[in-house]
Amino acid sequence: MIDEGWTIKTHSNFRRFLSKTLLLPFVFIFLSFHAIGQIDDFCREAGVLPGLDLPRERVPYVYGKVTLLGLPTGGKVPRITVILNDTQQISNKQRLDRTGNYCFRRAGTGGGSLTIEVDGLEVARRSLPVSGPAQQREDFEVYANPTQREVPPAAISAKFVHPPNEKTSHLYRKVLESERGNDLIAVESHLLEIVLLDPTDFVAWAKLGTTYIERSKYDQADAAFRKSLELKMEYTPAWINVGKLRMAQKQFPAAIEILKHAVELDPTSARAFQLLGEAYLQNKQGTLGAEALNQALKLDAVGMAECHLLLARLYDLAGAKHIAAAEYRAFLEKVPGYSDRRNLEKYIKENSVPKK
Repeated sequence: MIDEGWTIKTHSNFRRFLSKTLLLPFVFIFLSFHAIGQIDDFCREAGVLPGLDLPRERVPYVYGKVTLLGLPTGGKVPRITVILNDTQQISNKQRLDRTGNYCFRRAGTGGGSLTIEVDGLEVARRSLPVSGPAQQREDFEVYANPTQREVPPAAISAKFVHPPNEKTSHLYRKVLESERGNDLIAVESHLLEIVLLDPTDFVAWAKLGTTYIERSKYDQADAAFRKSLELKMEYTPAWINVGKLRMAQKQFPAAIEILKHAVELDPTSARAFQLLGEAYLQNKQGTLGAEALNQALKLDAVGMAECHLLLARLYDLAGAKHIAAAEYRAFLEKVPGYSDRRNLEKYIKENSVPKK
């Protein structure tokens, strides 16, 4: 902030006005460097150096601070991870230290979302704007204690948190490292060690089940999810992934019932509605499928952008090509860097209703 007394003192109104006007560019430069310095502070801790990019004010970054609330004095700090799901690049993860600062360099400003995980459990998700400033700050507040239910706006409570276990904390770090390297065999091995040391860890059992699905070990996945739900019957992420398992097994009626239960447990879960919509479509129940997919889009317009593709294919098969074209157009607005964009644009051009 510039001290008014620093300006040239004069009794002339014109000269006073001129002095202030000449100072405006310097104020702008001061604020610009302050913003860049703020980004540098956050990004340097994350191992990202925006200062090396020229011109750096045009390089897209998303950065911010995750504040952990409700941690008892002397309590163990849980593992907090920030995940960037960008429509123009592969997912990127950062494990936070005690400062809570994070920073990602982005491929562009075409939307996407940020997810916050506490000890492997998703506790917050926020969509990023499709358009806006190149450098976006997003701060979060999450709760360490699941019993703290009075949450202010923009803060999300960690509803399902398994108490930290010193015997398994190092193994969770290994799980995270293996996930980054896409080494599913190692992920499975570390999770098996975790549940052996702590059989009550319902989060680890559910993650193990999800890993089994990715490795097409469906019987083992079923057993792992059953164990997770025995320990925490209302654990919604496990129910969602059981629905995903039934879909992989082509048991679509069973998947529908499970996912209907999941959306009853958590009506705010866009992912559950997306999978429910897909299950309905696979079971040839197009109307119900469209309803579920549209609900997913209402909950997370950008993160669930692929629902537009599913809806477009549904309308295309039904012969409503102009509606399918509208869905493809909505998808491209949210995912401008889509690899098959040219073919979708061709479909839109050939099937859109001419404007009067």
